[in-house]
Amino acid sequence: MGIMKAFTDLEQSRRLSEILSLESADMIYPSNFGFPFVWIEKPKKDKNSTPCWSLAALLSILKSRAELVTTEGSSASGCWSCELIFPFLEQYAGFTEADNLVDACYEMILKLHRNKLL
Repeated sequence: MGIMKAFTDLEQSRRLSEILSLESADMIYPSNFGFPFVWIEKPKKDKNSTPCWSLAALLSILKSRAELVTTEGSSASGCWSCELIFPFLEQYAGFTEADNLVDACYEMILKLHRNKLL
């Protein structure tokens, strides 16, 4: 099975902060530390910190837009997939795969953003 990951890494957090509302983040990376450290608190608008999204926050973003299906893959690496279906539009939005669920959800959010579905 792939690595366990509970929240977006710093690079993912920076990218998501460009496309998602700050209110959707539930954690922050404060910049006054020499290493990535996450405080579990609502982020404040602060140029010295980077918003961060937990797996729960990512799932709530996706669930509010479609029906989310997650399955552990059968590959040796333990791949996770994130699949979205828009039942009210009868439209399949596609799927993403990664070695952990946070990365699969992150990739799906980027895909939705590219397709102007966020």
